[in-house]
Amino acid sequence: MEIKSFTFSAFNDYAPSGIAEALKQCSKNKRIKKTGAPVIVCIGSDLVLGDSLGPLIGTFLEKEKYSSYVYGTLCAPITAKEVLYTKELLKTVHANNLVISIDAAVGDDEDVGLIRVANCGLKPGLGVAKSLGVIGDISIMGIVAGRSNKNYNLFNLTRLGFVYKMAQVITGGLKEFLSTSPYHNTLEPTPATSNLKQIFAPDEEDFCPQKFPQKENNVDNDNTFLFGS
Repeated sequence: MEIKSFTFSAFNDYAPSGIAEALKQCSKNKRIKKTGAPVIVCIGSDLVLGDSLGPLIGTFLEKEKYSSYVYGTLCAPITAKEVLYTKELLKTVHANNLVISIDAAVGDDEDVGLIRVANCGLKPGLGVAKSLGVIGDISIMGIVAGRSNKNYNLFNLTRLGFVYKMAQVITGGLKEFLSTSPYHNTLEPTPATSNLKQIFAPDEEDFCPQKFPQKENNVDNDNTFLFGS
């Protein structure tokens, strides 16, 4: 399959409309085989500013009333630990759904602030030397920092206002895309993100960030961009 990508500046007023059109173009061939409502997987960690792009977008979308499934929010993020369980969920529950994956990325210094939409999935974790495979049919990547040997430190030094702005722009594009989705009212009940590990690995320790331990226990398709999480 020929890889097609579209790039936009987060500071361009027309970026949301451009992102929406890019998603339409990328989804044309995917929709032939996938007829279910879109699934949006927002990868990232709420513990690192630069890597919070995905969870911010998921939180924004969670409040909307569009026909789509949203996984990955500030309260229930999908970090490297949860990616494998999320991929299992997509395979078993959303095999017939178009999957749009979103993550923060590092790139060349001159590319910081760019948003890239591609007709292929992404490989989360590359920015911090983790190999988690490909997730998604379509990907959206926001370049939040320049590439270096200490990418995780750069994620920490990213300004919140910058990440918030980029999240708003990407959310605007997704909302415009979803508002024209042909899958209105096609949603079916599905497991909450915070329960993914309970579903696919019930014997392992619960990772849900909203649950705290008791006191007694409290002792790439493209080498240009690398992803966090």
